[in-house]
Amino acid sequence: MTAPGRSSVDLRERIEIETPEHVVLRYEVAGLGSRGLAAILDHLLIFLGLWALGSLASLLHFIGVEWFDTAEVLLAFLLAWGYFTAFEAWWRGQTPGKRVLRIRVVRSDGHPAGVAAAAMRNLVRVIDFLPPPYLTGILCLFFHPRARRLGDLAADTLVVRDAPESAPVVSSRNIQPVETVLAARLAPEEYRVLEEFVARNATLDAVAGRRLAAGLARRFEGRVPDRPSDPVAFLLALHVEEQARRAAGRGGTAGEIAALRLATRQEERWRTFGRIAERAASRGLDTFAAPELPDFAARYREVAADLARMRTYAAPAPLLARLERLAAAGHNALYRADDQAWRRFGPMLLRECPAAVVRAGWSVLLAVALLAGSGGAGYLALRDRPTLAEEVLPDVMLERAAAAGRRTAEGRSYAEVDEKRRSELAARLMTNNINVAIYCFAGGVLLGVGSLLVLVMNGASIGATFGHFVNVGAGQYLFSFIVGHGVLELFAICVAAAAGLRLGLALWAPGDLSRGEALTLAGRVSLRMLGAAATLLVVAGLIEGLASASGASFTYRAAVSAASAVFLVLYLLNGARWASTLDGP
Repeated sequence: MTAPGRSSVDLRERIEIETPEHVVLRYEVAGLGSRGLAAILDHLLIFLGLWALGSLASLLHFIGVEWFDTAEVLLAFLLAWGYFTAFEAWWRGQTPGKRVLRIRVVRSDGHPAGVAAAAMRNLVRVIDFLPPPYLTGILCLFFHPRARRLGDLAADTLVVRDAPESAPVVSSRNIQPVETVLAARLAPEEYRVLEEFVARNATLDAVAGRRLAAGLARRFEGRVPDRPSDPVAFLLALHVEEQARRAAGRGGTAGEIAALRLATRQEERWRTFGRIAERAASRGLDTFAAPELPDFAARYREVAADLARMRTYAAPAPLLARLERLAAAGHNALYRADDQAWRRFGPMLLRECPAAVVRAGWSVLLAVALLAGSGGAGYLALRDRPTLAEEVLPDVMLERAAAAGRRTAEGRSYAEVDEKRRSELAARLMTNNINVAIYCFAGGVLLGVGSLLVLVMNGASIGATFGHFVNVGAGQYLFSFIVGHGVLELFAICVAAAAGLRLGLALWAPGDLSRGEALTLAGRVSLRMLGAAATLLVVAGLIEGLASASGASFTYRAAVSAASAVFLVLYLLNGARWASTLDGP
């Protein structure tokens, strides 16, 4: 134990957040160790989920059930990309790993993260992961004063500990009334041992702290028979009240005595509010009856006022921590994320997402120009130097180009898949293309350079591939395949890149805002742009898997291409009606 009179340097980072009720809540920022261990646990669960999906798909495929192969592709994609977002948005900012480590994601104003912030911070995770494993994210966590990685900066979030250190309990139901604990009379040596336990408890894990507390609590059980069953809660409460008793007994300050009296009066109300706050946290305020809602708000304001008075009185730290925990529980319940946000998913995809594309029209046009320019450069380079094909193109494309003449003579197109496997192909194509779009978007936090590189490299690769096919006399052969889905697919990649470039511009030229504020504001529009890109890629994937990979004629595929262009125009026109309603630059 720490020797009496000695103090150690506390390097833990803490932040203060002022609520709309002008009450300051203090949080301890979660460090690299707890966040890293939580990430390991979460990725282990993801791996187990993917393994279970693969095993089930293999079993069903073995017994002749082939439709699940498509479901496996989609479910694996949703698990890999949606695990963190879904849990952090709808499980009070916690994934299973974060819940085990007792940390959670909140916005910088203390409010719950919500769907948009959770999605943004986890889409950018792909950049934090580079180079594996999480080197960029680890460096950001280590050097940022609030331990924020790039995803946190883009989403304006941070990760905090679930409860303040030294808080007696999560709720107030196990804390004894002040009068009961005041009956204890500790000898100076006993009180010194109790102080040492309280000082050390914040650094102990739960198991060690409970084991140490159990032995110490037995020394006082004869004098305080009516005590909480939890030994840690008992000792912390005993310390608070013994400290206050001694202050009063030695003619302590008026503030210390006033804090004791306030705790005596409000004990039962704090207990009641703790029970109600736990119910709100676990079941939501939607389960409250109409008369209960104003009562909950009134009780929260009362606890917030008590906390403010306790700070004025300079109350003992554990008692303040308890009230901070109660006030934070009420604050999080009242200002929690919208649990019904999923109901806005359809309108968002059909209105807000295309509106964001229209709103960012100049950046989309720039991305289109960059893709076209790099594609043209790749095409001309291969046309001028056909031998470059073996250096810049993958072997699979060289083999397909070599087989083009034979397949054309046999009356076969670039890619023909059995009808039973087309839905699986469509799923694989759309998820792969959405992966590319996400990387293109997330690369924007690297000052826009990542988005630019992904866009230009894809454009050059497409142009070089087409140039090589033209060199071997198979240009029409390849074009007949991509004509059906190419309009939507290429435009979607440009939209994703434009969204990333907007993030990069916010970092390069934040204007009167800080770079973090500019990045967060730009993200509101950019995230919706990525939603539009994903929507278009889903449609393009369906076309590519079900139509382009069939034996349909060129005329049919050209008609599908024209229809997709009409769909794109209508989609954007619908978005133009809502462009002025979006927030963000």
